[in-house]
Amino acid sequence: MPSARRLISTGSPFEATMGYSRAVVQGDWCFLSGVTGYDYATMSMPDDIADQARNCFETIKSVLGDAGFAMTDIARVQYTVIDADIVDAAVPVLGEYLGTIKPAATMVIAGLIKPEMKIEIEVTAFKG
Repeated sequence: MPSARRLISTGSPFEATMGYSRAVVQGDWCFLSGVTGYDYATMSMPDDIADQARNCFETIKSVLGDAGFAMTDIARVQYTVIDADIVDAAVPVLGEYLGTIKPAATMVIAGLIKPEMKIEIEVTAFKG
């Protein structure tokens, strides 16, 4: 029998207007949509990529908790960064949050949908 599918929302206006869930839980898997560096309580975005990455991970941690998962359940991460020249400034934050977890990782250099966005982080978690 298939497991129930649960949709997790942070209440972000982007979720409603763009028609997606912050996370989808299916069985022992949790798939998180890409998270950018907004502080969703204030809908403000810091300018610094390290601060944006920190906001991303705090949102990810919160959503995983709402879904019944922990940061240690992260099995895969994809980073999208707008410019290779700013990656080094984000690296300490990436290591701070995932250095002991060591998920499979991919980093892509590409544009994001809003000019203030410098990094987007997407994770998949598994707790089987």
